[in-house]
Amino acid sequence: MIWIKRFLKLALLVLIVIQFFPVEKNEGGYESLEPFIAETRPSQQVAGILKTSCYDCHSNQTQYPWYANLAPVSFFLADHVEEGKEHLNFADWGNYTAKRKDHKLEEVLEEIEKNEMPLDSYTLIHQDAKLSAAQAEAIINWVKAARLSYSSIPQPQ
Repeated sequence: MIWIKRFLKLALLVLIVIQFFPVEKNEGGYESLEPFIAETRPSQQVAGILKTSCYDCHSNQTQYPWYANLAPVSFFLADHVEEGKEHLNFADWGNYTAKRKDHKLEEVLEEIEKNEMPLDSYTLIHQDAKLSAAQAEAIINWVKAARLSYSSIPQPQ
């Protein structure tokens, strides 16, 4: 029984100590999304869906909840956002080639069609980020239209 008390005291001490190791937050601003928005021209509805369901993990602007300041949750969120941005960062849109933009939009289409985005771990806490069938259809239609502009651009050899 004494070892359980010692373990709990040690765990509490570790939990307190890790609070002093902050993580860098992903708060760059929505202006970094202007090239993406200008090129792909999402409707107001789709722009709202992207802001609610996508930008926290796939842009340089994350809206952090209060508990994001508490370790180890802060470590998990930082890793989650970093991984999301590795797959797609709407804020880097201007740096992508036309071929890569088309490919990224194709991946968005596939993820939405397979109902794999947004992640369940995200929508568990962010209920408003869950996509209804109508919202998913709006994104799918927008992606298909946006991809047309990239498929007509000659690709470098």
